[in-house]
Amino acid sequence: MDIEIAALRKLRARLDDPHTGGQFEQAVGLLLACLKRRGKVVVTGIGKSGLVGQKVAATLTSTGAPSVVLNAVEAMHGDIGMVADGDVVLVFSYGGETEELVNALPAIKRFDVQIISVTGGPKSRLARYSDVVLNVAVDKEACPLNLVPTASTTAMLAMGDALAMVLLEARGFKKRDFARLHPGGSIGRSLLLLVRDIMRTGNRNAVIESGRTVKEAIMAMTRAKSGSISVVDKRGKLAGIFTDGDFRRHIEKDAAVLGRAIDEVMTRRPVVVRDDQLAVEAVKIFNSREIDDLVVVDRSGRPVGLVDSQDLPKFKIM
Repeated sequence: MDIEIAALRKLRARLDDPHTGGQFEQAVGLLLACLKRRGKVVVTGIGKSGLVGQKVAATLTSTGAPSVVLNAVEAMHGDIGMVADGDVVLVFSYGGETEELVNALPAIKRFDVQIISVTGGPKSRLARYSDVVLNVAVDKEACPLNLVPTASTTAMLAMGDALAMVLLEARGFKKRDFARLHPGGSIGRSLLLLVRDIMRTGNRNAVIESGRTVKEAIMAMTRAKSGSISVVDKRGKLAGIFTDGDFRRHIEKDAAVLGRAIDEVMTRRPVVVRDDQLAVEAVKIFNSREIDDLVVVDRSGRPVGLVDSQDLPKFKIM
């Protein structure tokens, strides 16, 4: 690990160097221009370097930079058809001299594309074919024989991730964009789901008018199978909330509480959430307040639903 950490520190210092760091800026500029003209990133490589390239391609695609992986060997047998004018070709090869890869470069260069190489061989044949060379050379591998790609692949991966993240920032990519591309993941769910998507409505949302009795409220809660009920005023706006916990506390002190008006025992100005807020905002409220139910209101302050904390696990946003 120390060897790989040292390799990354050296790579970072190289990026900070005004003589070598400019290549990184040029690479980001090429990628940015490519995406603006609706092009794509074609990622290729051989062996362990190629596997790193596949991961970087996946990261680019998942952050809104369309990328495809080109098999360097199959490129000479038809797969080069995935390359189009205006694309950027991102090549991962530590040595920069792998025959299968180098042999494909002249065919790739026949297209109107620009090549960015991520290599430890800044004077290799790959580098000579490249428009921008990102030097990821390391002093030694973590392998005791100095043979197995270890520190070198770590440096290549870090460089690829850096490209993807700076490109993401340059394009103004936001959390909502990420969520749109990851609708099946927990991050996507938490950023796309609105409160209205998870709230209880209709018969499952107990609501009662001000002036009714506690007994009527309890009956309405039972029918809705809810642990709380929203109390509304004559205009239909939220006036308060009454919970089964409130009922237990009151009945211990007053056996006649069932006949009292709900207004006398309800909690006024309860914690609420808007139906058009993100569901994750409701989760934050549950985490910061000791409540089990959260009343959902619309822009007019009318209760339109209820979020029960017991429902959150099934939406996988906790």
